[in-house]
Amino acid sequence: MIFIDTHAHVYSHKFDDDREPMILRSLENGVKRIYMPNIDLESVEPMLALEAKFPGVCVPTIGLHPCDVNPDFEVVLGQMKQWMERRDFAAIGETGIDLYWDKAYLEEQREALRMQAVWAKTKQWPIILHCRESMDETIEVIGEVYDRRLTGIFHCFSGTLAQANKVREMGFYLGIGGTVTYKNSGVAEIVKQIGLDSVVLETDAPYLAPVPFRGKRNSPEHIPVIAKHLSEILGCELAEVAEKTTYNALSVFNHLDDEL
Repeated sequence: MIFIDTHAHVYSHKFDDDREPMILRSLENGVKRIYMPNIDLESVEPMLALEAKFPGVCVPTIGLHPCDVNPDFEVVLGQMKQWMERRDFAAIGETGIDLYWDKAYLEEQREALRMQAVWAKTKQWPIILHCRESMDETIEVIGEVYDRRLTGIFHCFSGTLAQANKVREMGFYLGIGGTVTYKNSGVAEIVKQIGLDSVVLETDAPYLAPVPFRGKRNSPEHIPVIAKHLSEILGCELAEVAEKTTYNALSVFNHLDDEL
């Protein structure tokens, strides 16, 4: 079985002691590709170094995380645009809106998201959306610039069924990770109702490890644990979860022709 982790920060300092062995363990567990969402300017070069070491496995994106948006965000985005002129990336992101940590720069977050969504449309790359406690706000901004050129992933989806259906109507995918194994998250109930057609797997490593690893460092090697939980929720074979979510991931990233 082949799995894809659509969202893992494997360049994080939390992997400094065992990054390469962890990626090799992930490959052994069937996780053949790891998409790396960028955070800020400083994360670009470590991410590209991992791509060079694991070509075709560790795949970089480019974008500014909403928690790193501040009054000079346009300067930062200008420098990211220079990276985009030098080379291609798999997606724009992760970007979005975060209302959990700090609401001080909400308008700046909205504008940064609009700008990056326009990049995604222009490049015809998917966009990876961070929407912590901001699902309606994120959907609203995406709706302002939306057309059929724009697709992507609502990372770490934690919304309602109505929000899930709105995301799916726009042709976006739901990133489902370790929270689906958490008893009171509500994510399992959403998955039961929508099935696998718009679902991709993710870890958000090193964060949000699934049960029974909750509270420990997460990594892409836990993707099969998340997939197994989905198979139990939906009453289907693990192989079906692997096949459908891998197809969805390759589809949203425009990589259906890739050999894994």
